[in-house]
This record gives sequence, structure tokens and C-alpha cells, in this order.
Amino acid sequence: MAEELASVRYLVDDVQAAVDFYTVHFGFTVRTDAAPAFADVVRGPLRLLLSGPASSGARATPADSHAAGRNRIHLVVSDLDAEISRLRDAGLPFVSELVSGPGGRQILLTDPAGNLVELFQPAS
Repeated sequence: MAEELASVRYLVDDVQAAVDFYTVHFGFTVRTDAAPAFADVVRGPLRLLLSGPASSGARATPADSHAAGRNRIHLVVSDLDAEISRLRDAGLPFVSELVSGPGGRQILLTDPAGNLVELFQPAS
């Protein structure tokens, strides 16, 4: 049976910087590396397609398209406070405060190209 992955394409300015960001900080592994045009990284069933300016995915996107807005990938963590400390120690900036709600707690940061990443700890 073929491997089932959910794929999300992120347009990035620097493919290698994006690969480093996701592999070093979030445990993704490299599946394909065709930098500087393209790479894809995988974590569990999530496949991120990291498309640089020279990639076909980026070329197919209208230059004035800024549809990403508030969309983001959502990574579940078991200890959000520890993750925040680890990432702050690594020098990564957060773009939101820690938010708590009935379903859990979350915080946002961005990858090197400005794509949003949500870290989420479900309520116990």
C-alpha cells in the first residue's frame, strides 16, 4: 500500500533555510532535496513542499497572491511550555502570545519565509 501523506505547499524565499528550520527545530526529515528550487520534508503524515522562487509551484502562483493570510500548519506537542523555552533558546521569535482556550493552548511563530507555524497542546 502506498504511503498516505497530507501535503501542504509553502512558498519560501530560501529552500535550504526552510529545510533547516523544519528539520532542526521540529523533527521533520528530508524526503527530497532539489535545492535551491525545491525540497520536501516529512513529519508523520504531514509532507511540506518547500518551493523556492525557481520551482514550478512558485511560478504557477500569481505574483500578487497573498492568500496565505492566517493559514498555518498545526503541530501538536505534549509540553508547550518546554517547546517555547527550547525554541526561544534557539533564537526563534514568536508572533503571538500564548493563547488558552477550551481545547488547549497554542502559540504562533513563523518560518524563515514568514509562513505561520502553530504549536498546540491539547487540554488534558
